[in-house]
Amino acid sequence: MSAIALNRDLLELVYDAASIRRWNDQINPMDFTELDKQAHKMIITYVLAKIEEDRKPDSVDWLKLIEGGIFEMLHRIILTDIKPPVFHKMMKEKGKELNEWVFARLEKESYDLKGDFRRHMHQHFFEPGYAQREKRILKAAHYLATQWEFNILYKMCPFIRGVEQIRQEIEDQIEDHFDLIGVQKLGLGRKTAGFVDLCGQLRFQKRWSQSPRIPASSVLGHMLVVAIFTYIALTQNEVSEHRKKYGFLAALFHDLPEVLTRDITSPIKDAVEGLDAIIKDYETMQMEAKLLPLLPNSWHQELSYYTENEFDNRVLLNGKVLHPIDFAEMAGVHDQAGCLPVDGEIIRCCDHLAAFIEATVSIRHGVSSRYLKEGIERLLNMYGNRAVGQVDFGKTFLAFKNN
Repeated sequence: MSAIALNRDLLELVYDAASIRRWNDQINPMDFTELDKQAHKMIITYVLAKIEEDRKPDSVDWLKLIEGGIFEMLHRIILTDIKPPVFHKMMKEKGKELNEWVFARLEKESYDLKGDFRRHMHQHFFEPGYAQREKRILKAAHYLATQWEFNILYKMCPFIRGVEQIRQEIEDQIEDHFDLIGVQKLGLGRKTAGFVDLCGQLRFQKRWSQSPRIPASSVLGHMLVVAIFTYIALTQNEVSEHRKKYGFLAALFHDLPEVLTRDITSPIKDAVEGLDAIIKDYETMQMEAKLLPLLPNSWHQELSYYTENEFDNRVLLNGKVLHPIDFAEMAGVHDQAGCLPVDGEIIRCCDHLAAFIEATVSIRHGVSSRYLKEGIERLLNMYGNRAVGQVDFGKTFLAFKNN
């Protein structure tokens, strides 16, 4: 079977979230975007789900959780930034009809996705009994991410009319999810909340900092884009559920050390032989000293596994990381949930694809620079004939270049 390009319409729709501004009816010190909110939501979702599993192992269906997060993000993109009171009233009175409209609107973007994507999306929107625990975790994470943004706004303008009502409504929604132990722990504002705060700070680190670009996007938003692209590529490769799970999570955290080091661009890393290794060693040291202590000890190995050797195909076997592994061999003897198989090669391709789309979209909007043009040419040279399994990344890159 010949390799095929990823659906350009779906990739562009995901990136549209970077253009949707949040809180645009309030005084705010920065542009809050839907993409950043959704990225922070998924990191909080990870924290809440891990705490649930610590209490009761195997109580969370991670694939339903990940897919549910993607479905809800696409739903929000289609409906854009409607004020919460209006949105909730619309969903209460016409929720089924709105979901049907969104589901139909997403046909062009999702019709060719394998892995029963559209069937699962239909179940998520229309079957109340489907993924009940996972939906609840996602909803709690949604309100916690909203509260994180609101706390910044509130400290700047607590005197604005109606702001106290917004604060109360958010707190009421969070209180309704206190049956989740993770919500209680984050409410204490201690170590785990510190991890969520640090991840949130990646909103402030902008991509392509040396170049103007429209829409501007953050490291945090980029991490989610790469995670969703990775999920899509793995789905098209028809891999196992656990490879999709660990591929998504590893991609979601692949740039996490940048909260401690800031974004160091590839040209700088490649400028001097051995520099990349020095940076990696420093990232590992900073992760162990400042970030991992904020999380339970039992999570440390997994999170380090996601952030080290991030672009190698790898598995974790008896506490040791085996890497790099050829893509064709990833479906072999180590393709088991307990081995935490991660397709780092696809994460790398999706990382570059996200950067390529960032540059081409900006130029299409009329904002260009030599850095964006050089980045496009460099990536085209790298991916002109590149395919991984059933996904033709070369054709996918060209689909954006030729528009």
